[in-house]
Amino acid sequence: MKIVERYSHLNGWEHIQVHKPHIWEEISKVIDGIDAASCRTKVSKEKRKAKKGLLYSPVAMNKAFHARLAKRGWHEDRVSYWVTADAELIRQTLTMSPELQKKAIEAAGKTPIGSYNQTDFVKERIHIEVQFGKYSFVAYDLFVKHMAFFVGSKIDVGIEILPMKSLQDLMSSGVAYYEGELYNLLRQGRSSPAVPLVIVGIAP
Repeated sequence: MKIVERYSHLNGWEHIQVHKPHIWEEISKVIDGIDAASCRTKVSKEKRKAKKGLLYSPVAMNKAFHARLAKRGWHEDRVSYWVTADAELIRQTLTMSPELQKKAIEAAGKTPIGSYNQTDFVKERIHIEVQFGKYSFVAYDLFVKHMAFFVGSKIDVGIEILPMKSLQDLMSSGVAYYEGELYNLLRQGRSSPAVPLVIVGIAP
């Protein structure tokens, strides 16, 4: 696989280049080291896709990424927090530690509800999501997962790895792709989501 495009949101890529250039080099090597041909194993049941032969398997690609990133010390992590039905109370407690969130919600006479976000790949305050799933999963990554880790002071930058349209055409229907998600991101305006990101588009 290779990196075809990248987009830096709120100077995410620039932050990595200044503070952790070795991390970008490592990610690039991981992507370069994935044998695209070995991931083209899925037999499609869709009529319009069947004529294209074997498709790229999201499961196979995810396994390839997981093996290579885990080998380099990228690890699973989670950020926990407490929620309630009171919107104003959530605004007040949003940036607090989980312990203080719970106490503040209880002190206000409300019932705290424990929640969390989990990810497979975090290292040196950089968070990677490898996304070969449906469109809705990318929106959750960009506006919930990366943000949760950023607000929880676990990361400085989030990275979203997506297939280019040329790769997505050789996958099952409904998979998100770089060009489409870049449009969706830019449509939100320059400051939303309020977390530094790097959107990466890959292809064989």
